[in-house]
Amino acid sequence: MDKKNAILGTVLMIAAILVFAYGERYGPKRPLPAQIQAAVKKDEAAAPASPSNAAAAAAEPAAQQPAPSSPAGAEPMFSTVEAVAANTKITSLSNSFVSVNFTDEGGAIRDVALHKYPAALYSPDPFIFNELHASPILAFLNLPGLGRDARYQMVSKTDTEVVYRAVVGQLEVIRKYDVSPDKVGTTDPYVVRCETTILNNSGAPTKPMRLALSVGTAAPNNALDTGVQLMSEYSNGKSQVKVLRSSLESSGGILGFGAHEAKAVVDGTGPVEWASVKNQFFASILTPDDPAAAVETRRIKLLNELPDSNGRAYGIDGAVDFDVPALQPHSQHTISGNLYVGPKEYPRLANADVFKRDEDRVMDFGFSIFRFCAAILIYTMSYINRGVHNWGVAIILTTLILKVIFIPVTIAQSRMAKRNQRAAPELTAAKEKYKDNPQKLQAATMEVYKKHKINPVAGCLPMLLTLPFFWAFFTLLRSAAELRFSSFLWSHDLSAPDTVATIALPILGAVGINILPILLGVVNFAQSHVMPQPTVDNAQMKMMKFMPVFMTLFYYSYACALSVYSITNGLFTIGQQLVINRRPDLEDTAPVGPGPGKKVKNVTPRKG
Repeated sequence: MDKKNAILGTVLMIAAILVFAYGERYGPKRPLPAQIQAAVKKDEAAAPASPSNAAAAAAEPAAQQPAPSSPAGAEPMFSTVEAVAANTKITSLSNSFVSVNFTDEGGAIRDVALHKYPAALYSPDPFIFNELHASPILAFLNLPGLGRDARYQMVSKTDTEVVYRAVVGQLEVIRKYDVSPDKVGTTDPYVVRCETTILNNSGAPTKPMRLALSVGTAAPNNALDTGVQLMSEYSNGKSQVKVLRSSLESSGGILGFGAHEAKAVVDGTGPVEWASVKNQFFASILTPDDPAAAVETRRIKLLNELPDSNGRAYGIDGAVDFDVPALQPHSQHTISGNLYVGPKEYPRLANADVFKRDEDRVMDFGFSIFRFCAAILIYTMSYINRGVHNWGVAIILTTLILKVIFIPVTIAQSRMAKRNQRAAPELTAAKEKYKDNPQKLQAATMEVYKKHKINPVAGCLPMLLTLPFFWAFFTLLRSAAELRFSSFLWSHDLSAPDTVATIALPILGAVGINILPILLGVVNFAQSHVMPQPTVDNAQMKMMKFMPVFMTLFYYSYACALSVYSITNGLFTIGQQLVINRRPDLEDTAPVGPGPGKKVKNVTPRKG
């Protein structure tokens, strides 16, 4: 059995190394740090234009003609960037947080500039959501003569409001938009209030209609973003349904299981309380006053200069379907709601005065327990950051607070580990003695547990308590917009790996040198040598020696904020265990010979 376990562990380790090699070679190339800006600029010049900075490189060709069709053999299942007419009229409404740019094409929102978030590191330009898109946000997608290609007339404009109007036949559409002020209270500066009124000016009733309104196009954040977190999502009031961009692409599955062809559209049924398209840090969320009927999700080709097989060339586009009843002569129907276009900031989206339908679930923290833990962590970190003005330090202090809170549980776990360590030889002897008699083996095992006061379940309790916080940290730190481009030590971006240089290896190709995951491996190695070892199984011992290497590979390509948390957690655990090992009052008092329930008497004579 030991040999089988050792072989299995070796196979898993080789598989992890292969995954790491594949990710390094074919995954996104990582940016270099601020210390070598010349290399950064050279790398950015060589990389394809990012959606946030591609107005000249990609939007201009799209304005001249539609994107070319897919070449032979390529997947045809995607939409293309909207062709922008030369005489399009743009109207902007702004506050300190956003500039909402409206277009007379469809009487909708062309894009939204986020003033608080730069397009790229050290860039003075703001990030623009929906800059490259299939349709303007809130444009009609299936209303002939009044859709995204129709020209609307701007009938009024103030500092906070704009109104558009268009008429086709006896059907009239009036579109009104209000941009929120800076003050956060019952409103939010990233929220646009929108109302669309459809009027029947004829003497005959209209037929019922199902109208699709665009929620926008989510694109990769930059040329280094492969779009793994690009998705649409909607809530039916009870649960959330996500559609990943990858689910629209063809896939061979895993050993053939889960294989599927490329899809042109993925439909979702209502009721739709809110719907969203989002990337790693930003989201567009439409919350209608009355639930919508359905949602649609499509994949869109954003950068035509990249081949169809390149994941960085794609975004994801969403639309919400509304059922409009038959309109009697000279009657009307209004579709209204709130549109949020901004960062994925949990404290903002959790403001119940503004977002009343759990729109904060767009953060994807998972089950309620993880959402609860994530809320505690982000509020604690935000409070600390206001004092120290550094998110890296805030992560460290938050981790230390958690470790202090869990000290009683950790001490109990340490005592149980010592008892397991003492009992390990007896358990091994029992397994050998009764290997052919499961009933006697179970009875002997329980006797050993009783003798050493071991509770098998109690050893798992600390892990069950800390796991939700670990998972909450993992999901929070990879998508919190607050950490984007936040520097710490040599890292210029806590939401990305802390790459300090790249080297070329014969098999792996270009590999980034990430310091924090390597330091984490060293910390894990040291931690494994100070913690009690409750087993004498050689195969398991060998596996434990591989754990620091495995954890280094696991963390290597993730956000360095997660490494900061894990290193702090590991260093505190090492220091705490050293104290426990040296303090006699924390030594285990389980019996080793006299009998159950009796402490071993100390007969060592006192000095002096």
